[in-house]
Amino acid sequence: MGVAMTLKNYLDSNDFEYKLIEHLPTSSSIKISDDTQVTNDKVAKPILLGDDDSYLLAVIPASHRLDIDRLNQAMARAFIIMNKAEQEIAFNDCEGGFIPPTGELYGVDTIIDPALLDKEDIYFESGDHNQMVHMSGDDFRRLVNDAQKHTVSHHL
Repeated sequence: MGVAMTLKNYLDSNDFEYKLIEHLPTSSSIKISDDTQVTNDKVAKPILLGDDDSYLLAVIPASHRLDIDRLNQAMARAFIIMNKAEQEIAFNDCEGGFIPPTGELYGVDTIIDPALLDKEDIYFESGDHNQMVHMSGDDFRRLVNDAQKHTVSHHL
């Protein structure tokens, strides 16, 4: 499949510098970091949530666990985690489970844990199960600039 076209077109047309990193097909962001020798705190793990009104993409470090109760309280909502089928609907050019942390590109509001925003470099899913994107922390902060910032996770 390759990099999701929505993501690729946005990165290329906005002069982001990035590299694609090949990895073995895996079932989780933590497994990807194991395969590539990237530390989990540098991997942006998006989690698609939803309620009766809309979707929300929560982006946390792969070294953390989403605190959905904290998130729901902060947002005054009742989000639940969406399954891969819902991910494929919301992120229609991505393989389920391998979505990028760029919800805004897909019309999905995004909240990002500030624990990701002080890293020198970041890795994240490209939209397929064989590649991840590597970019500088500066470019990543520019990429997720429109996302809300809120602590929504805790370290594993």
